[in-house]
Amino acid sequence: MVSKKVKKYSTGEASKYITRRAALRKLQVSLREFRRLCILKGIYPREPRNRKKAQKGDTGVKTLYSLKDIQFLLHEPIVWKLRDIKTNSRKIAKARALKDYEKIHKFNNNYPTLKLDHIVKERYPTFIDALRDLDDCLTLCFLFSTFPSMPHIPRDQSQLCQRLTTEFMHYVIEAKALRKVFVSIKGYYFQAEIKGQKVTWIVPHHFSFEPQNRTDVDFKLMSIFVEFYTVMLGFVNFRLYHTLNLHYPPKFPSVAPNNVEKQLVDEDVFVAERIAALNCSIAKISSEVVEEEVEIDDFSNEDDPEKMMEIKKEAESLKNLKTLFKGLKIFVNREVPREPLVFMIRCFGGEVSWDKLLFVGATFDENDESITHQIVDRPSMDKQYISRYYVQPQWVFDSINRRQLMPVNQYFMGETLPPHLSPFTNEGYTDVYIPQEERALNDPSLWEKLHNKDNQEVESSSEEEEEEIVNKDESNVDDKAESETEDQQEGSAPKKRKLSVTPGQLYKEDPLKQSREARQEYRLREKMVKNKHKRLYKSMMEGKRKRKKEIWLLRKKRRLHEEATAAEKKATKKNKSVSN
Repeated sequence: MVSKKVKKYSTGEASKYITRRAALRKLQVSLREFRRLCILKGIYPREPRNRKKAQKGDTGVKTLYSLKDIQFLLHEPIVWKLRDIKTNSRKIAKARALKDYEKIHKFNNNYPTLKLDHIVKERYPTFIDALRDLDDCLTLCFLFSTFPSMPHIPRDQSQLCQRLTTEFMHYVIEAKALRKVFVSIKGYYFQAEIKGQKVTWIVPHHFSFEPQNRTDVDFKLMSIFVEFYTVMLGFVNFRLYHTLNLHYPPKFPSVAPNNVEKQLVDEDVFVAERIAALNCSIAKISSEVVEEEVEIDDFSNEDDPEKMMEIKKEAESLKNLKTLFKGLKIFVNREVPREPLVFMIRCFGGEVSWDKLLFVGATFDENDESITHQIVDRPSMDKQYISRYYVQPQWVFDSINRRQLMPVNQYFMGETLPPHLSPFTNEGYTDVYIPQEERALNDPSLWEKLHNKDNQEVESSSEEEEEEIVNKDESNVDDKAESETEDQQEGSAPKKRKLSVTPGQLYKEDPLKQSREARQEYRLREKMVKNKHKRLYKSMMEGKRKRKKEIWLLRKKRRLHEEATAAEKKATKKNKSVSN
């Protein structure tokens, strides 16, 4: 019996992948619709092991997708909904050309809408899966919540992002789930712990918005992601609110309900409304809510007592962190960004307010005698109260990261602030650049050395030269005295007979030879890596080389900065001495 001949490219890599053009023909959709489908369903291009075989002998570079993913899209109901949207749009265009306004009104009323609920449930089977993928969702929604009304971004979408992000921040406030904060050029970094999962997001700085050219940023593509993320964040907020026994959706106070035209034009109204909503409490289903406290059992499976002590210490510091600002009344000046500070202070039990004549939502005035701290960002103030501390905004960030109230004397008005260290460290990597100040926090002895190094006075060049000359003279005198004493001893002492046995010499290993042998052994071990693991090994080594290069660049930048500051101090001291 003759076996059937296998057709070329019908098995192996060629049968597992499909090009984008072939996928468009198979699905019968346009490129724009295909992109939207892939974003909503979470399908992305794949990189085959052998590109030439996957492309059926073609040597060029094409965008390839897994054939199973495209077959999965064939049974998606959204494909049919997109076709209905396309046919309805054609009918509306035809009716508009004929000026049949009755049909246009009819087609607009029956315009099909996409529902993404089933896709969210499909991509995230459990609630924990949704929390693990919440970082990008929150970052993009916070970005769109700051956008004003633009032609390619609908106002309804930015308003929805604004409401959903405010709801999420209210949950973090009520649950006291915030753990780490950091401010950088990109924006404000926040990290919360929700159901054992660490969720990190970025809130951009609020500046006056500059219109962007549409060719620079593809807002249409970003709005497709936001379309899916808003549905996902709505599901997450609903579940989170019910875990805390809170009403959903919460009701927030409106700033200007009668002046609707001003709301649509003035962007400051939206910002004031969002911050005012953060400073109000939301309704609960039941007032009798008992807060659960986690207790650590002594009969745990951990055999190491040091680990048990670390766990108990971490639990104690976390308990203190949740009530860090409890009992403090903090007033925020008008030049300070209010939204991140209001969010952080309320997360840890503090009360916060601002000038009620400038912004709405204030709870107490500036002349209140019970205010403990006032956050300012200016060198001086004309009127000051003795009963409160005037600190800079970094005091709030550093107190949260250190899990204790920092000494206020380092953060007074006009003071040079201590370095703002990032709490987001890569714990899994050993080859990571750690600043000197961060090392000093972990080791008190290093802190003393760093403090002495900063306070050490820069000596002049003439004094250094004089010291070198004196040291050379002293060393020459010592050498002469030693040689004279040796000559006297040789002349006075009788000559000894030489022994027939000479003492042996210690064998000194050559460090260059050792390093060469170590490199040879390392290369031999590299050759023993299996072929299926070689690609992973190469990527790991490439990442290690990149991290080493980053460490070298950061150390060089730090060294140049220290040299520049030392030269500046030296020049100022020289100028002072000349003037005196």
